Amino acid sequence: MQLTQAMQDFILHWGDMGQKWGTNRSVAQIHALLHISPDPLTADEICDLLNLARSNVSNGLKELQSQGLVQSSRKLGDRRDHFHSIRDMFELVNVVIESRRAREYAPTVKALHKVQEEAEGDATPAAVKARIRETLETMQMFDDWYMEVNRLPRSVQLTALKMGARIARFLPKSKS
Repeated sequence: MQLTQAMQDFILHWGDMGQKWGTNRSVAQIHALLHISPDPLTADEICDLLNLARSNVSNGLKELQSQGLVQSSRKLGDRRDHFHSIRDMFELVNVVIESRRAREYAPTVKALHKVQEEAEGDATPAAVKARIRETLETMQMFDDWYMEVNRLPRSVQLTALKMGARIARFLPKSKS
């Protein structure tokens, strides 16, 4: 496979975004390559296309597999693993969101529950307690909403997404 300028730009941008999302640039670039590649690639092919060291690619593939973003497969007569990204975009986005929720959002909600409990039993000023409670309630409301939407059938989720902002027509109008 030859990388066109557009493909290179996609991979480079995905790598830059990966850093902003807390992922190593090389790991994000490996994912980007596998995401746009029409066929699964071996680790050696990834090394050649991205000009990365084999150890870097091996570690990146392990990380991506542990996150559920990349899977490996075998080809008859070939001892090497062939790697591919999740092909279904809806599933890919869900894996990313759920991973971030589990790693970042849910622990914060849990910590806020503990902090609120501690604040109720110590000399924390009432205004600070109220701010902690408001923060927890708002974050919990978003998490509960996400969990409820996540339980809906995929077809219903897609319908809601496609409706987008038009759903506001069905909601009460604000007076402000």
